[in-house]
Amino acid sequence: MEDKLHQFFSENEFDFQEPHSGHLKRFERRLNQPKHQQIIPWKWFSVAASVVLILGFWLGSNHQKKQIDLADLSPKMEEVQTYFVSTINQEVKTLEKNRSLETETIIENALDQLEELEDEYNYFIKELTKNGKQRKLINAMIKNYQQRLDILENTLKQIEQIKNPNLLNNEVYI
Repeated sequence: MEDKLHQFFSENEFDFQEPHSGHLKRFERRLNQPKHQQIIPWKWFSVAASVVLILGFWLGSNHQKKQIDLADLSPKMEEVQTYFVSTINQEVKTLEKNRSLETETIIENALDQLEELEDEYNYFIKELTKNGKQRKLINAMIKNYQQRLDILENTLKQIEQIKNPNLLNNEVYI
């Protein structure tokens, strides 16, 4: 260990010279100097940026229009929407439970159609928000929900026919 330490000091050049005269006095003088309060500009920039950011969020939230949905129109419409949404979700779960190799294409086609109807419904929401309550628009939104349920019911019937090919219109052929 001692050899390694000796070797380290002999291989490296270290400055062993004394500091210049007056070094200690200069050092003490700098230590004893009163500190000047310097205003750092970046602190002011960060404060200003924070104020601008908060102001921007506040203005953005106040000017953003809230989208109106069917449930926002009246308690009856909320009840209608809740019924349709829960029924559609339940039917989709049933559809997914029946997924197999034979039913894959039928289910995917149905889900594609549901997605198109969902896009159409989102367009209706934008129009409702922009133009206010319009009977024609509200009827179109309800009809959209009904179309979704029809697609799901027809798809489930097709799946049932694939699973039980002997069943045709509730009749059993032996």
